[in-house]
Amino acid sequence: MKPAAFDYVRAANKREVLQLLAEHGEQARVIAGGQSLMAVLNMRLAQPKVLIDINHASDLHYLNLEKGRLVVGAAVRQVELMDRPSLADEVPLLAQAMPWIGHFQTRNRGTVCGSVAHADPSAEIPLCLVTLGGTVVLESLKGKRREIAAAQFFQGVLTTEKRPDELVVEVHFPLCEAGVTYRFQEIAMRHGDFALVALAACIRQEHVDLGVGGVADRAVLRRLPLGAELKDALNTFAWSLGAQDDVHASAAYRRQLVRELGQQLIEGNTHARAS
Repeated sequence: MKPAAFDYVRAANKREVLQLLAEHGEQARVIAGGQSLMAVLNMRLAQPKVLIDINHASDLHYLNLEKGRLVVGAAVRQVELMDRPSLADEVPLLAQAMPWIGHFQTRNRGTVCGSVAHADPSAEIPLCLVTLGGTVVLESLKGKRREIAAAQFFQGVLTTEKRPDELVVEVHFPLCEAGVTYRFQEIAMRHGDFALVALAACIRQEHVDLGVGGVADRAVLRRLPLGAELKDALNTFAWSLGAQDDVHASAAYRRQLVRELGQQLIEGNTHARAS
């Protein structure tokens, strides 16, 4: 199947993008990498009247350190972030997660903000953003700029707080904290496929902030105790996610992955690596 007919506009800058979104609202879609959007268009799950290409908007292409955060603009591709030499020192959780995202072909085209805007429950970038307590910045032509905590931005499967006239202009990842250990792991049918379960952990002296993707309708973060109480806390967390059976895995299997893989990850007993 092919997409329904639409008009294509190559925006020259951010203001032009915002003008088009203000004019067309729900009838417009923004494209940068197109790794998720094109599949949705081909299946006609979305039928926009206007497709806005932001690839030539140079004022949306930036990757900076600002006020203790790594700021990623809307046009930055995943491969650019992954290949950043200092990423492992700046945001180590993200550096560990990036090799798990799709395949090198999709990372070469897909954008960081595009993954956030798409809001797939199995996606690694949204999971890291939620686990780290990151934020999403939205902007509209009216000049209103909103910075929303990632945990509030994601509302469900492919559903976010973004309004039809708004653009995800950038996302903010908090920088590495001293004394915190960061770990990431996921299980998929094969490397690069959608995660059956993905886990991101920020381990502190007395507790761990554990994010889980691929189970609920969005990435979910929970603070868990370390030590003897961890096993019971993981079990409670696993049941709270509301896992469901599907063609890829049973709900029981996903809960077991959260329990077992979660404990291994937190205690440092897992040796699996992304290829």
